[in-house]
Order: sequence, then structure tokens, then C-alpha cells
Amino acid sequence: MLSPSERKKINFAKSLKPSFGAEMKKYEEIYRIFAEEGYTKNLCEEYADFFVDNAKKPASEDIIQLADLYDKIHDNKSASFYLDMLAEKKLGGDEKFYYCIEMLKTESKLGHWRDAEDFRTENINFMQNYSQKRPLQQQADMFIALALTDCAAKHYNQAFKLMKFGYRPQGKNDTKLLEIMITGVYLLACSGDEEGLEAAVESTSACLRLFSEFEFSWSRDYYEKCIQEAAQGII
Repeated sequence: MLSPSERKKINFAKSLKPSFGAEMKKYEEIYRIFAEEGYTKNLCEEYADFFVDNAKKPASEDIIQLADLYDKIHDNKSASFYLDMLAEKKLGGDEKFYYCIEMLKTESKLGHWRDAEDFRTENINFMQNYSQKRPLQQQADMFIALALTDCAAKHYNQAFKLMKFGYRPQGKNDTKLLEIMITGVYLLACSGDEEGLEAAVESTSACLRLFSEFEFSWSRDYYEKCIQEAAQGII
């Protein structure tokens, strides 16, 4: 979830409006829920209630972030419901890039592999070209989404190839590296490679044990749970 300072940075023009102060105050309240509890149904519902469901004109970035929050608690149907709001809306830049990522993840996890593949075909040129301008972590998000699409279609070899895109750890406490490794665990679980799965779980758990600090008190338990769930074919 974007921090309040990150949200202000990407909404500079919007910050000049009189209503922005009240909006940011509410965002900070919801962010405190996230900082204390992590990814929860309560967080999703609070965010949806103020920024999407009861907003006159919900911002595209809020709909996309809400879909991502629902994705984190494995509520793919709710994520799909909100992403549908943007189906006919013209998006550009980061909004379109992350809309594409959320669509690929959601369709894949719902088992709609053909829809996911069609969506990828339609948007892959934009995603690949745009990702070249983005930080390595955002490129990683794209490759994870593409790998999940291939996994849903049972193209496991292609999914594994996508995950070997050359990510380099960004410091010793790199949670994006953990997400990549957890995705690898999930792919192995789905492919039925029990020997590879056992080794991947151990290496990912070992990586987690090397972390000396996390941003939130709940983070270590959260990632431990993610590893366990991925090993069961849940992500």
C-alpha cells in the first residue's frame, strides 16, 4: 500500500484542490490500519467505503490499489469486480501499467487463463515498452504477473523462464526478492514438482530468516504465511 507521502507525490496537481486535505486525513487513518494490522478484510472495506464505493468519481489509482489489496487477501472476485470499473476507461502511464498487472494476476488466479492470455496479447507491447522506463521492482511486478498467466494456462516451463529475468537484490532486506521467490514456490506447487518445491520452500524460508528488519511488526509472520500458502498452491 502506498504510504501517505508516496500518495502526495503522485497526486501533486490534485493536492492543490481544497478537498485534498480531508482526503489525505482519511487516507492516513486507513494507512494506520494497514501499518498495525497488515492486509485484512477490514482494511479493504475501509478503503473501498471511502475512496471507491462512496466517492463521486473514484480515482483510477484508488480502484487499482483497492484491487491489489483484495488480491493480497485472496479475494479475487472482489478484485475483479473493482477492476471491471476501469474496463472502458482510458488509462495511461503508471495507471495503465498497474491495471494490466492486476488484470493478469486476477484473471489467472480465477482460472480464466484464456482471458488472461488474450489480455496479455492485447497489452504486452505496452507493458514491455513501459517497463523499460520503470524501476527494477516494477519490472519484477510485471514478470510475476506474466508468469502467473502462463502458470494458469499450465505452461510451466515458460512461467519458470519468465522468473529468470535477472533480478538483483536491492539491499539485504529486499521484500521484492521474497515475493519473487514466493512466486517460484507457487509455480513449483502448481507444476507438481515435489522435489523442487521442497528445495524452494527451504531456500525462501532461509532468505526470510536473513532479514534483519521489516517496515512493519506483522511483516515476518505475513511472509511466513505467504510461503506456506504458496507451497499449497495459493498466492
